[in-house]
Amino acid sequence: MIRVELLTGRTAMKWLGLGLFWALSVRAAPQAECEVCKEYLHRFYQTLLERNIDFTPADIERELINTCRDSTGKENRLCYYLGATSDSATKIVSEVTRPMSAHVPTYKICDKLKKIDLQICELKYEKELDLNSVDLAKIKVADLKKILDRWGEACIACIEKSDYVQLIKELIPKYTAKSQKADL
Repeated sequence: MIRVELLTGRTAMKWLGLGLFWALSVRAAPQAECEVCKEYLHRFYQTLLERNIDFTPADIERELINTCRDSTGKENRLCYYLGATSDSATKIVSEVTRPMSAHVPTYKICDKLKKIDLQICELKYEKELDLNSVDLAKIKVADLKKILDRWGEACIACIEKSDYVQLIKELIPKYTAKSQKADL
């Protein structure tokens, strides 16, 4: 959903007078913002509730650091930005632990984190492909390599794109069966 606002009156005159031609202000839908942050922190909060962890900032921080050790991909990058990994450059974990100890909704925590570091809300999950219905020959080689990398596989003898496509076709039953069992 995109919201469009027309600038009218003095505001439009001011914008046009400055030589700026942005008469329309287009904003992305708020649901798409901070996707990784909201999802990851919500799951983390739910695990704290399920395990009956004491909601003190120190306990939450310890659990967050332990959870971040096992995270991968975009979630690991989020942990890095929060300072919950050992190689983090900054540490803003307290901006998560303090509000979470007061049971502040995770989307509000992410909105506050956005004001501190915009990179946190720029993280997006990669879209999952339905490998059974997609034409692998039309996918870029880099994306084919990402699929194999996500599975923990490597194609050492692959020279051409068709080699990657063939390997993925051979491995699809193995990895789609795993994901279907995990869903049950």
